[in-house]
Amino acid sequence: MWQPVDIRLVSDSGVERFSVEELGTLLKREDGIVWVDIPTCDAQAVHVLSDVFGFHALAVHDCVERNAVPKVQVYSDHVLVVLHTPERGKAGHVHYVELDQIVGPRYLITVHGPLNPAVDPKVAVSETEAVLRRLESGRLCPASSYALSYAIVTAVATRLRDYLATLSTDVWTLEQRVTAGQVLDNEAFLEEMFRGRHGLLAVRTMASLSREVFGRIATLRAFGERGQSVVADAVDQFTRITTMADGQREYLQGVIEYQQARTNTKIAIAAERLAVIAAVTLPITALSSVLGMNVIVNSRSDPVFLAVIVAVMVTMSVMLLVWSKRKGWW
Repeated sequence: MWQPVDIRLVSDSGVERFSVEELGTLLKREDGIVWVDIPTCDAQAVHVLSDVFGFHALAVHDCVERNAVPKVQVYSDHVLVVLHTPERGKAGHVHYVELDQIVGPRYLITVHGPLNPAVDPKVAVSETEAVLRRLESGRLCPASSYALSYAIVTAVATRLRDYLATLSTDVWTLEQRVTAGQVLDNEAFLEEMFRGRHGLLAVRTMASLSREVFGRIATLRAFGERGQSVVADAVDQFTRITTMADGQREYLQGVIEYQQARTNTKIAIAAERLAVIAAVTLPITALSSVLGMNVIVNSRSDPVFLAVIVAVMVTMSVMLLVWSKRKGWW
């Protein structure tokens, strides 16, 4: 079961955990960075955001409610950053997993969700858990709150890149099936390819919007002059993911067009062959329509007349077959 609020002090000594009751005293210390992680923004979390930190009501609202797009809000002494990461759902659906950050002078607050009930809660905290493991192992020693925030943002970018790698593997499998001619159900296969393209578009959208968010942070210098380098690197990471997603999406679109062209060609060839068959049988249909049932009438049928009619039908059919061959219809 997840704790509503997890309080940590990140310092040169490592990572120490504290209770919510100790948060007020902890914020007065200057020997580390206070990291408040909120897996579920319940009433206790709202109390911490509103009463302990005294954040603006709109900032608290952005943490409690779901945000459709990433955003940045710059306040007098803190910055609110909203980002999204992808999680694969059923039937090609891509869940947008929200991660909010409030970056202050010596503190960082991370808020997860709200989540779709279909998403495992462990997915929402994967980035912060990865950063926490680096802190506890000593591989990460942030000197400021924005440096700690940057580590989490890098984890978000890594999540996007890993999801893109998974989709790219799916694209390669689809391409191999197309070039090998191993497509049995064309409609189902096209549906599978369109789902892959949708996933790539979702990654591209998340990365490009995140890039714009950090571009805005860079313009406003919201992390100060010392934080400009990490902001620029975040912009670069999201820009490159956007470009890679675009490249994979164009490649998959080429595979889709290749498969559609092959299918259309098969349909066109089939239509030409049906047209040849219709043309060859046209004389038989025409003569039988004119003569009706008078050619073969039991014992009164004229063998000579019947032979002549059949010969005429065969001759006309052969002539049409030769003509269609010269036209290149078959």
